[in-house]
Amino acid sequence: MRKLIFLIGCAGAFNTNAQVLSPEKFIEQVRTFHPIAKQANIKVEKANAAFLSARGGFDPTIELDASRKTFDGKNYYFSTNPELKLPTRIGGMDIKAGVEDNGGLFLNNQITRGQSSYLGVEMPLLKGLLIDQRRANLQQAVLFSQQSVQDRLKMQNDLLFDAYNAYWQWAGSYQLFSIYRQFLQVSLDRFRLVKLAYQNGDRALIDTIEALTQVQQFQLLQADAKAKLVNAQLELANFLWNENDAAYLLNDNLVPDTVQFQLYLAVEDPEQLINRANTENPTLRSLAFELEALEVQRKLKFQSLLPSLNIKANLLNQGFNVMKDFGGALLQNNYVWGVQFKIPIFLREGQGAYKQAKLKIAETNYELNAKQWSTANKIRSYYAESILLKEQIAAAQQAYNGYTALLKAETLRFQNGESSLFLLNTRENKVIETAEKLIQLRAKYLKASYGISWAAGLIR
Repeated sequence: MRKLIFLIGCAGAFNTNAQVLSPEKFIEQVRTFHPIAKQANIKVEKANAAFLSARGGFDPTIELDASRKTFDGKNYYFSTNPELKLPTRIGGMDIKAGVEDNGGLFLNNQITRGQSSYLGVEMPLLKGLLIDQRRANLQQAVLFSQQSVQDRLKMQNDLLFDAYNAYWQWAGSYQLFSIYRQFLQVSLDRFRLVKLAYQNGDRALIDTIEALTQVQQFQLLQADAKAKLVNAQLELANFLWNENDAAYLLNDNLVPDTVQFQLYLAVEDPEQLINRANTENPTLRSLAFELEALEVQRKLKFQSLLPSLNIKANLLNQGFNVMKDFGGALLQNNYVWGVQFKIPIFLREGQGAYKQAKLKIAETNYELNAKQWSTANKIRSYYAESILLKEQIAAAQQAYNGYTALLKAETLRFQNGESSLFLLNTRENKVIETAEKLIQLRAKYLKASYGISWAAGLIR
């Protein structure tokens, strides 16, 4: 950064009890307490909660099926069947283990009498082998959690950009009001001197009218500047929140940092920023994570095109220890297995769902490409604007310095009786005009400079 020449050395110093609210302190407060910043944090917490919920799809479960029937003094049947089910992420396989205690006069012949135990698996061989709804939910939850971090950064980037703009608008309004206040005081002092000279017979009546007109003009300008300053303070108050989630108005003793208002910002080369934006811009990264989640969905929908072929197999044993006497006899004689096969004839539901998933990916890719291009052009636009504004500021500063020198010379001539109030007032008006223009240009420059970082998504 390098400093510009100050507009007026004492501008902004009229409040002797004032405390400077630096942009860094202001932004830190916005980052910490503003509701939108807290809302952005909640989005991350919600995504983490969704991830926890997705992990729940692989939680072990314990089931108990118990029943008994007695009628007319007969024990028809009884059964007590607790089971432990352990879902895995391997091929959609579920591991099951359980014990059974069955008996009664009319027990189903397919059910093993007495005490027995089993250990087995259930898994798909076609549809659901590579991915199923549980694994898709988990993968997407991980991606959505990462996406939520980028969404938080995007919200923070937008919030802080608006906060910076509000701050520098306040700084510019404050400085302009300070300048008008200073010139009003000068014109009041001059009017009193001219009036005194008129009373002593050294000045014409028209000179007092000329001096009074200038005072009135500066009073109007100061009043207008005061109104703009109040509006800027109220705009800034939109970003002022405390630790109790309560908004508050700006303290009258707080003033902006008018020194930083007059600094140039160091800005990276736009092409380098564009490269950074492609990897760091939260909007672009959020879309990239969304694409990955959609790819997971596409893989899941592809499973709808496959026939269902599911198997289940259990090793059995008498008693409650399924591993007792584990060996060839157990594997050959003590088991149960089954196969389930299913295929839709037309596959229209699966084809439609798969096509929708592919179209959504294509749609999001187009959106990502458009965002990349618009982001790059915004960076270039703000950069070009900042360069142009620096040139305009330099020209306006030179004009201001020239008009200030002319005003000093004209003031000296007036004090020596070699000039008129008309010429002196004209010089003052030109200084005011160029000072106002310079402040406006600086406010635009700061907005454009921060706009470069905002477009790149780098305001943190």
